[in-house]
Amino acid sequence: MKKKICILCVAVIAAVAVVCTCIDPGKTETVRLNEVTHSVFYAPQYVALKLGFFKEQGVNVELTNGGGADKVMTAVLSGQSDIGLAGPEACIYVYNQGKDDYPRIFAQLTKRDGSFLVGREAGAFQWSDLKGKTVIGGRAGGVPEMTLEYVMRQNGVIPQEDTEVDTSVQFNMMAGAFTGGSGDYVTLFEPTATEVELAGKGYILASIGQESGEIPYTAYFASQSYMSAHPEIIQQFTNAVAKGQAWVQSHTAAGVAEAIADQFPDTDLEVLTAVVQRYKDIDAWNAAPEMDQAALERLETVMETAGELAHEDWVDFDALVDNSFARASTAPETTS
Repeated sequence: MKKKICILCVAVIAAVAVVCTCIDPGKTETVRLNEVTHSVFYAPQYVALKLGFFKEQGVNVELTNGGGADKVMTAVLSGQSDIGLAGPEACIYVYNQGKDDYPRIFAQLTKRDGSFLVGREAGAFQWSDLKGKTVIGGRAGGVPEMTLEYVMRQNGVIPQEDTEVDTSVQFNMMAGAFTGGSGDYVTLFEPTATEVELAGKGYILASIGQESGEIPYTAYFASQSYMSAHPEIIQQFTNAVAKGQAWVQSHTAAGVAEAIADQFPDTDLEVLTAVVQRYKDIDAWNAAPEMDQAALERLETVMETAGELAHEDWVDFDALVDNSFARASTAPETTS
């Protein structure tokens, strides 16, 4: 009996050691984080930065804007960035290339498309209105463009047959192209979509994410070599993200807007609050960083429908996603 108790105690201690990250209060590790774009869509991350959740975990985040999932992935693969924040499709593409040190996903930030369809005319909108028109949709093979096409098909509009989807415009140039006169419609993230509307250069007509349903739209990933060498950093980083997600869930749009205002100095606080509320209304953010297998399979369905992923190339979930860090992460009291 004593032997069994001893074995059980050892097992419990080992489990606790895995879950709990021992943080040296005098030690800070720098993490180079590359985000696909800078958007209110990533509010939980900015909350974690502003309120010191990363610092509490001993992590100093150096944030850069990649300007597209492909560029974020290039930075991670080349070692220029430690962690990437982008659509999981980037990881799927690299996985299917057969690379040994392919990146793995360890935390999910958002759970549906965060872009909005913007048109040139206000009023009631039907997806059939897109027929015979041109939509600036983003890079071919990117989640925003593929989700747009998925939603169009779900609503009886066939891309490139009924409607031209322009994939020639770079992600960070889409708003400028639209306001400059290109296309009849464009998909934009916030706060850009609202800013275009306030400038009188377009009107928000529909939420792509509300139409598409839940998919793991944006996630954190790192190379396997980095994760193996720095598991404690990955855990601490995930802990901070989890706390940011929980904080956003438990606070009002106004509270979130105030917390992330420094990240968007050119955006009025009232506008920022409205944008945060819009994302809350469509339930855009994960409440916790764990990724669900069914959600990833829906993303692969979107990719397959777009002609970017053959069904036989669907990835093994456990090979691509490591949920152990998300499961071990805990969000302390979030009402402060």
